[in-house]
Amino acid sequence: MRRKLSITTAMCALSLGAVSALTAVPVPAVEAAPAAPGAPGAPGAAQAAAGAGRPAWLERRAHSMGLQVARKVTDHRPTGSANPYLGLVPDLARADYAGWAAFMERRADARMRARDSAREVVPFGYDEEEPAGISGSNDRPANAEAIPGFGTGTGEESAVRIAGQLSPPRLPARRINTREDQGSIPKATNTGIPRRGSTVVVRSRIGDGPHGRARSGRGDFDFYKVRARAGRTIFASTAGGDERFDTILVLFDAEGTVLAANDDFRGLQSELRYEVADTGSYYVMVSGYLSLPRNPFRSGSGSGAESQGNYRLKMSTVAGDRDMYAVELQSGDVLGGTVSGRAADLTVRTPNGKRRIGSTFDATYIYPMASPLPGGGRSTFAYVAEEAGKYTVSTSQGKGRYSIDLEVYRPGSEASDGRVTQRLFLDFDGARVNTGVWFGRGVSHLSPLSAFLARWQLPSSALDAVIDQVVATVQENVDQDLRERGLNDEFRVEVLNSRDHADVFGQPNVSRVVVGGTIDETWLPTIGIAQSIDPGNFEREETALVLLDVLSGSRREWGDASLNYYLRPRSDRVGFVGTAVGNVTSHEIGHLLGSFHVDQFNDVLNLMDQGGNFPLLYGVGADGVGGTADDPDVDFGVDTFNPSEGFTGLEDTLNNTAWGSSGG
Repeated sequence: MRRKLSITTAMCALSLGAVSALTAVPVPAVEAAPAAPGAPGAPGAAQAAAGAGRPAWLERRAHSMGLQVARKVTDHRPTGSANPYLGLVPDLARADYAGWAAFMERRADARMRARDSAREVVPFGYDEEEPAGISGSNDRPANAEAIPGFGTGTGEESAVRIAGQLSPPRLPARRINTREDQGSIPKATNTGIPRRGSTVVVRSRIGDGPHGRARSGRGDFDFYKVRARAGRTIFASTAGGDERFDTILVLFDAEGTVLAANDDFRGLQSELRYEVADTGSYYVMVSGYLSLPRNPFRSGSGSGAESQGNYRLKMSTVAGDRDMYAVELQSGDVLGGTVSGRAADLTVRTPNGKRRIGSTFDATYIYPMASPLPGGGRSTFAYVAEEAGKYTVSTSQGKGRYSIDLEVYRPGSEASDGRVTQRLFLDFDGARVNTGVWFGRGVSHLSPLSAFLARWQLPSSALDAVIDQVVATVQENVDQDLRERGLNDEFRVEVLNSRDHADVFGQPNVSRVVVGGTIDETWLPTIGIAQSIDPGNFEREETALVLLDVLSGSRREWGDASLNYYLRPRSDRVGFVGTAVGNVTSHEIGHLLGSFHVDQFNDVLNLMDQGGNFPLLYGVGADGVGGTADDPDVDFGVDTFNPSEGFTGLEDTLNNTAWGSSGG
C-alpha cells in the first residue's frame, strides 16, 4: 500500500513523542476533539455502517492482503479509529488506514522542518557514479556503490545526501482488447507478455462481466496473464484512469497464491510491483473496492460488487533501473533514510543480500521529536542493524533525478553521558493523562486495574496476583529474553510498578505504561496505544496506554478481542489475564523501543502482532481456552511487516527491543 504514515503538530503539536509529561500538554488546537464513542456522530458509526453485510471471509482476506475494510476518510483527520499505526485496534473493520495515512502525510514535512531547525548535522554530498541514461552498473549488492566516510566510527560522518538518476529503458506500450468472461485465472486475458512486448495498456470496465451488479451481483473481476522471468519485476498500475473509481490490484501465481496487493497508491488508483523469484505465469487481477474472489479459479465467487467503473491498466515486466549504495554498519546502528524527487521507494538489504525493509511511504510523523532520523521525502525507513557488515540501500521505482538522505546513529541511550538504564514504570493505580496527544478527549482520569477484576470474575483479593503475573510477563519479554538470546550485551532496563515502587514518571529515562482506563474515559477506540514508534529509543520519557474495557468486556460485544472469550471453568484466570495483559503491555513497550506492527495473520507468534487475530498475541493454545497447559509463550522475534502498514520485508522486533534499551 502506498502512503501509510505519520503525523505531527508543532508543540506543541509536532509529534506524539514531543513531550514527556503528557498532563502538561494542551489538547492540539489544529483539530477539534471528536465526539465520545457512542454519542451522535461518534467515532466508528460510519465505518460500522460501511462494512455492514460483508461476510467474515471477505474481511479476513482483505486484512491478510493489507487492504482496508473501513470506509475511507482522506480529506480530513479520521474520527472513526485511533491511529492504527500506534494503536492495537479491537476491530480492524473500523481501522481507517487510508485516512490516517493521508492525514499523517500532510503533516510529515512540518516535523522535518522543526527537526532541521534544531540540529547542526550537515550531510556531505555524494554523486552517483552511473552516468545518466545508463542502467545496470550498480543494481546488485556485488556492484553497489560504496559510500566512503559514512558511519558511526571515529572520523566518520553520520549523514550523507546522495544525488542520482533512475534511467529505465524506454519501451513502447502495446494496447490490447478484452472479452468477458475474464473473471478467473483459467479465463484470464493473455497479455502476450513478454512474447509480444514487455508493456501493455488496456482500457476496460469492472461491472460489464456476467457477475457484475447488473447481472449476478457477485462481483466482476478482470484477470490478466503475464509471463515473467526470474529477476524481472511485474508492474501494474491503474493510474490515468477514472479517478472516481476506487480500484484494487492483486497479483496471483499459477497456484492461486496471493503474492502482492494494493489499494490507493495514488488517490483511489492502485499500483503494485513484484520482484519475480521463479520464471512462470502470473495473474494480475483488477476489481473495485471492496470486492475479492473467494476462489480465483472460479468466476463469480465473490460476495458482491461494491464499486464499479471504467479503468486504465498498464502492465509490464521491464527490468527497469535500480541504483544501489553500500554502507558499513555496526551491530545496533540505527540507519534512517528518505528519498525525494523522481524516485518512490527505498529498500535495505543485509550483508547476505536479503531484503530487510522496503518502503514507499513517509513514516516520520510516528517518530518522536527527539529522534534525529530523516524524513519528509516520498519514502522513508528506519532500520536497526542486527550484525556488522556491508548493507545496501537501493531505489528502483521512478524515472529521473532523485535525492537520498541517509543518516546513521548509535541508539539514543548510547549517545548520553555515562551508562543509562531505561526504566519502565507500569502504573496500575489509574492516572491523569492528556489523551489529546492522540486526538482523544484531552485530560482524562483513567480507572485503575482493580476496577476491572470483577469483569473477569476475579475477586478483589486477586489484585496482587494479577499484578505479579503482568510484571513477570513484561520482565520476561523485555529483560529475560534479551539476556538469554544475546542480541545486545549492553542493554540496561528496569521494570518498576506502582504497587511496589514510588511513581518515578517525570524523572529522566522513565517511560510509563498506564494499565487501566476505558474507551469512554479517553475517547480512543483502541486496546492500547503508544506515544510514538521510536527506532533507537531516542526519546526515553514517553507514555503508552493499555485500556481494559475491551480486554474485560463481554464475549458478545467484543468477540475474540476480549479475554473473556477464552475463559472457561478450567482456566487459570489469574495466570491467563495477567499474561495476556502483560503481552499487550509489552506490545506497547515494543513501539516505544522502535518496532512497528507485524503480520498477525500468519502463524508466527510475535508480541508486535496487530489486532484482528488476538489468540496469537494473548497466547491462547490450540484448545482455544486461555489459562491451560498448551498456552504458548509469545515473544519478540523476526516476522514479516504488517501488510496494511506499507512496509515490506522482515522486522526483527527482538533486535529493536534489545538495542532500544541499550545502556551505553
